[in-house]
Amino acid sequence: MKNLTDLYEKMISEGSLQDDPGQRVILEELEKVDYAISRSKAKSLFFKKTDNLKGVYIWGGVGCGKSMLMDLFVKNLLVSNRRVHFHAFMQEIHASLHKARGLGKKDPLVVVANKVIKNFKVLALDEMQIKDITDAMIVGRLFTMLLDGGVTIITTSNRIPSDLYKDGLNRQLFLPFIDLIEKQLNILNLATTIDYRKNKLRGAPVYFSPLNKRTKNNLDNLWLDLSDNESQDFHLTVNKRKIKFPYYSNGVGRFTFFELCGENRGPADFLAIVDNVRVLIVENIPQLGKSNFNEAKRFITLIDTVYEAGIVFICSAAAQPEHLYLDGEGIFEFERTVSRLNEMQSESWGKRLNLSE
Repeated sequence: MKNLTDLYEKMISEGSLQDDPGQRVILEELEKVDYAISRSKAKSLFFKKTDNLKGVYIWGGVGCGKSMLMDLFVKNLLVSNRRVHFHAFMQEIHASLHKARGLGKKDPLVVVANKVIKNFKVLALDEMQIKDITDAMIVGRLFTMLLDGGVTIITTSNRIPSDLYKDGLNRQLFLPFIDLIEKQLNILNLATTIDYRKNKLRGAPVYFSPLNKRTKNNLDNLWLDLSDNESQDFHLTVNKRKIKFPYYSNGVGRFTFFELCGENRGPADFLAIVDNVRVLIVENIPQLGKSNFNEAKRFITLIDTVYEAGIVFICSAAAQPEHLYLDGEGIFEFERTVSRLNEMQSESWGKRLNLSE
């Protein structure tokens, strides 16, 4: 089996990666953990008894390669592991807690944590962020049980631990979790100013029309480039309603127009979706007008949300923005949408998102 550095250098030689000194620093630390997990015959040999570290917390800017390095680490493991988006993991935890409570378990969180401990030696959690008070109130005790149970935790985040759940409700009750992370995980900052995800989009068109095989191929190729052809199971719960992402990979979400706007979604749904992606791909936007007025109204709300969030928007549509809305009472309101769709293709928008040279 090759070590992580060998795999990293192979990807560089193949042209799929750019050598980055900041990534190599993180890689060296992950390699130590990988070696310890893979070669140790006894759990006691995983870390020295004098060492309290039981995992790694990698933080840094968007698109700097945190998730890629974690994926490289996970793929090289020889023990049972789970790689999952942090938000999806917490959704699963809450669902399991609900089930355990229904069975009358005295301490549901112990039951849920023990199940994870039994099934996995390594838990890889991508994009840790705490925004929900229900997560904030249980995550400290959950992680304590997992770490004490011998689970190694590798996680990535855009934030340094001290900034997690910043300005959150009852944050003082969350502070012990930050203390736990800082004491038991190796805190590593991926120090690079390069956003590799945005580099892949630099200079690339993001609006494709009309709808034909060529535009579909263009969109498919962009998705492949941004996701490495891997999609993770990911969903959100908004006002007790589940929103499942058809395709999701490391902050890139992909939907069809009707999956987003054909259903009865409101501003809260679009806010939740946009808040969890850095790139949103929407395909097969049809001609809009009085025949699909409700869908058009939702699309207007979606574009307003995307624009205010300042994320990358990629789409395929039946026509250019100026010719997308044919008739109906919403045609005046759609003029703002046309303007924003055009701006999100422009060089100035690229500069706002640091996509331009």
